[in-house]
Amino acid sequence: MPTLPFRIVNVFAESALAGNPLAVVEQADVLDDATMQALALQFNLSETTFVLPSRTASARVRIFTPTFELPFAGHPTLGTAHVVRELAGAGDRVTLEMKAGVIPVEAEGDVWTLRANPPRHRTPDAAPEVLASMLGLRLPDLGAAPLWVDTGTEQLVIPLASFDAVRRAAPQAGAMLQHAATGSRAMAYVFAREGDRVLARFFFPKHGAILEDPGTGSACANLGGWLVATGAALPQSLTIDQGEAVGRPCRLGLAVSADGRIRVSGRVVEFARGTLRC
Repeated sequence: MPTLPFRIVNVFAESALAGNPLAVVEQADVLDDATMQALALQFNLSETTFVLPSRTASARVRIFTPTFELPFAGHPTLGTAHVVRELAGAGDRVTLEMKAGVIPVEAEGDVWTLRANPPRHRTPDAAPEVLASMLGLRLPDLGAAPLWVDTGTEQLVIPLASFDAVRRAAPQAGAMLQHAATGSRAMAYVFAREGDRVLARFFFPKHGAILEDPGTGSACANLGGWLVATGAALPQSLTIDQGEAVGRPCRLGLAVSADGRIRVSGRVVEFARGTLRC
């Protein structure tokens, strides 16, 4: 049985026991797909990443939730880059080869920044009042136009009218599967803005229940894509707070340049190291 090192890092963390936790398995080229998926279920974090050799980047990375593989996700990208910097001796500029493409990541100390893919977007089929009901809210709680946005992972981005509406959101699993699903997965990112501060939450159904992610880099990038798609004045620099409702405060930085390039940043804190026998 191979013995593999792994690390637990907290991403978008302002302290050791905050942020969104991530398991990073090193030397993973000896593992097959089924074992990677089983290990992600064993860790039972929102994502686990596996570091492999790459011919085109600092490392190749595969991202698994407990039940499926993702082409891209923000907090796994930043957290894995933090580990790869040490493993590859890559300095503060790291490139990660993922199924969504090669993602460049840069660091200033332990604050990492990724550049997302150019956004694609489409209009939801569901009417605004239907989406409001899906979230357990009323139509006046909605803000500007919701959009499906894809900067690596497609998600439904729903602006709300106030921080209070964000805090009151209580989605229904059945309605999300009907109105917020792409393929077999359903995801909804809600946010409200006060000046340059944003309060956000990210919901997804699992086994009939609604779960909430503490810090979602891909959705933060899609918020940047929403700004681009809706013709917002650029450049913009926003601070996003997420995770309040689940007791894991996360702080994300979003910058959208005048030409529409989207960058997401956050601090990474290494929490633990260990070995796997699998």
